[in-house]
Amino acid sequence: MFKDQTLLPVEAVRLAALGLLAERPRKYADLATEIRSFIGLAVGPSLDLMGSSIELLRYEGLATAQDEMLSLTASGQTALAVLLKTPLRAPNTDASRLVLLLKLRFLHCLDPRQQAEQRERIADSLAAERDRLDELRRLHADTAPALRDWLDRDLADLNDRIEKFRHGGK
Repeated sequence: MFKDQTLLPVEAVRLAALGLLAERPRKYADLATEIRSFIGLAVGPSLDLMGSSIELLRYEGLATAQDEMLSLTASGQTALAVLLKTPLRAPNTDASRLVLLLKLRFLHCLDPRQQAEQRERIADSLAAERDRLDELRRLHADTAPALRDWLDRDLADLNDRIEKFRHGGK
């Protein structure tokens, strides 16, 4: 983790693996394919993000293998919950966007109270991003109309997302 307790890109891969195994056991190759597919579609192909081995999950006791199928252990379930509850960095990098998308993908793995807490934390993170962009817009609104128009769209999207997160996605 980074010093601010947000996830490193390699931990995003771990989150993806644990989340998929929480849903159901999978063959090693199928798990790797699903992770690679999700990451590739979310942020584009990245060798940096595929550097960690799924085999480490077994070594660390987070997954177990039986009859070629990987399954999540109780320790793995705990590790998944920890990863899902980490703070978000402002979603302005591919890695931050990936972590946000993975949290949304596996939010259902937490109990309802924890889901609500994470939805609020995500909304708070988006609000911080909105405030930063709003300040940028305020400072340059008169001198850069193309930037202002672009930021207006980003701000509208962020406001919509914040509202949805604060009201349970409805």
